[in-house]
Amino acid sequence: MANQHAHQSINDFKQFVKKHPKLIKEVRKEERSWQDVYENWVLLGENDPIWDPYKDKPAEGQEAVPEAADKYDFVSKMVTAVKKMDVNQMNEQINKMSQSISSLQNLLSQFSGSGSKQSQTGSGQHPFSFRKD
Repeated sequence: MANQHAHQSINDFKQFVKKHPKLIKEVRKEERSWQDVYENWVLLGENDPIWDPYKDKPAEGQEAVPEAADKYDFVSKMVTAVKKMDVNQMNEQINKMSQSISSLQNLLSQFSGSGSKQSQTGSGQHPFSFRKD
């Protein structure tokens, strides 16, 4: 079973090297060893940006379309998320978080021994000041 897995791993590595012909040139020039390339491939995976300089450049326009589509997809997801946000709920959550942080600061100041100083100066104030527009 382990031998079969090793054989499959080697075949996957061979396919990877075929997709990155500049790696072959670098190994033949003795700038890198196959062992080094294989170990990096196992540790980092074949989608790591370290392999980008070794890829064959695709014909004009082939790679630009998916990259632009990925950027557009991310931007559209962000716009959709912003549209779905309810400003009132967001403000309410921020206020609750601010009150929780203030309570935690008061609790910590009581245990640290400097509670009397901060409780006099910071009573009623929130660590974040937010206003409604």
